[in-house]
Amino acid sequence: MDLNTIITIITALGGIEAVKWGLSAWVNRKTNARKEDAAADAAEVQNLLNVINSLTTQLERAEERIKVRDGKVDYVYAELRKEQAEKLEILKQKFEIEIRVKDLELRRCDIPGCANRKPPSDF
Repeated sequence: MDLNTIITIITALGGIEAVKWGLSAWVNRKTNARKEDAAADAAEVQNLLNVINSLTTQLERAEERIKVRDGKVDYVYAELRKEQAEKLEILKQKFEIEIRVKDLELRRCDIPGCANRKPPSDF
């Protein structure tokens, strides 16, 4: 190939600008690679921030649902305690009545038609 053919090929490919671009690309290949890596890193960071924001939103929704459920559980426990207290009161009344019945059985009058109520015990 002679010089004239080489010059024709270079001008057909873009002339001096193509040569400048080629030299610039070759000289700045490491810088360009770093820029591409930085752009890729920035995209990854942005994706991670989006994921974090999404997870934060999900966490807030979960916390809200837990608060609602805690309120329901507290209400159910309050109702349970109220029912338990009522049942304990009923049991207490039942046992008091049983004690009074036993006491009356001990103090019953064994004398037929007794007007003075002489109990069989020492009460």
